[in-house]
Amino acid sequence: MNRNHPKRGSSCWVDPIRSVSEIQRIKSKLSGRNLVLFTLGINNGLRISDLLNIKVGDVCSLGIGETLRIQERKTGKTNVLMINKEVYRVLSSYLSSSNLKESDYLFKSREGRNKPLTKQYVHSLVKGWTSGLKGNFGTHSLRKTFGWVQRVVFGVSWEVLCKRFGHSNPSITMRYLGI
Repeated sequence: MNRNHPKRGSSCWVDPIRSVSEIQRIKSKLSGRNLVLFTLGINNGLRISDLLNIKVGDVCSLGIGETLRIQERKTGKTNVLMINKEVYRVLSSYLSSSNLKESDYLFKSREGRNKPLTKQYVHSLVKGWTSGLKGNFGTHSLRKTFGWVQRVVFGVSWEVLCKRFGHSNPSITMRYLGI
């Protein structure tokens, strides 16, 4: 049995990236689609399934400070993708240099037809981006990194993070972020 994988049906705990310098190091090594994926992930706190479902037409006309309403696949609740300066910068650069159509997925697979990347593929990307860091990382690490940065760097309250993540109370958010 491979010890790197949990048993089918069980879950595996992943960590946030807990260093702003490591976040910057990872970003400096990424480009194009992968840079946009990482940047959106750590700046919005959305689940990977919701990020992968975004189409180019959903975001191509958004400016700084604008939002995109997203219906979460897991919960059915509405959440928002926020376009801050950094997201706008990498997104604009990517869209202007790619030949994606509005009907294409933003994180389109290179496998031909218009399909998004798979969660499994993104998981392997995140593992590669975080190799050398202490901890266990996966797709959920992007969401957790958002929360960690908001709390530790910017001092956002537990209540606000709890609402953003859709948790029932702040103690769940504290445990979720490992703070």
